[in-house]
Amino acid sequence: MTTSPHVSTDVPPADRHARTPPVTATLLGTGTSTGVPVIGCDCEVCTSADPRDTRTRCACYVEVGDMGLLIDTGPDFRAQALREDIDRIDAVCYTHHHFDHVVGLDDLRPYFRDNRRVMPCYAHAETAAVLRRNYDYVFGGDPYPGAANVELEVVDGPFRVPSRTAADTAVPVDPILLMHGDVPVYGYRLGRFAYLTDASAIPEASYEQLQGIDTLVLDGLRPRPHPTHFSFDEAVAAARRIGARETYLVHMTHDVRHAEAEAALPDDVHLAHDGLTLEVPAYDSAGQDER
Repeated sequence: MTTSPHVSTDVPPADRHARTPPVTATLLGTGTSTGVPVIGCDCEVCTSADPRDTRTRCACYVEVGDMGLLIDTGPDFRAQALREDIDRIDAVCYTHHHFDHVVGLDDLRPYFRDNRRVMPCYAHAETAAVLRRNYDYVFGGDPYPGAANVELEVVDGPFRVPSRTAADTAVPVDPILLMHGDVPVYGYRLGRFAYLTDASAIPEASYEQLQGIDTLVLDGLRPRPHPTHFSFDEAVAAARRIGARETYLVHMTHDVRHAEAEAALPDDVHLAHDGLTLEVPAYDSAGQDER
């Protein structure tokens, strides 16, 4: 496990991300830890014919130029990768250590068939410690011969992710500290895109890191309050502070029927669904978006 060198936080986000190309973000999964439908449940959402009510566990694939970054490897990652035909991953950015965000780690192994170069896995120090303990056969001193060639990198500020194929290519990423109940977790910013799942509070300093976001993916568990996740009202309030052009809620439970809940949200706040692809503009040379 190494500590990744970080980029100075004295540089404003707009300047740090000024050269980041447009981002394409695919929401691989948008459901809570049980997934939807829930095993053994016959509620109207779990038996819905609307495909948007079928939700695998949360993960996101972000394409930036020729690079591909994965946010989390949940238990559904293999099926998600096959569904979306993901053929390249340069790095993994972990939000936190809960099982629904990490247990698909072993399914990274096929990405080393043609390229054995190490794949960095970026994480908060607490997340990295749990991953190292739980996956000693991957991250320990004597890894299993067939394990993925991944390396934990602890980050505590903005950093750059190198390409696994092009020596002179890298993309800036900002970890965004969030609180998931009492657990510190990371969201991630790439260019004008931010992905903030599993959050019940956003520290004041993190709001400052989210200036200039165009497209926001944000935790929104259900309409009713919850101790470790934003409710819909709380998510809308956080979205208003961040000021993104469009916000998409993820990590929904089977309390949420897509068509009904979507209709009740503000025009610029939406329910996400599995497989949704978001096209996010870049900054131009004047620091404005390319639209």
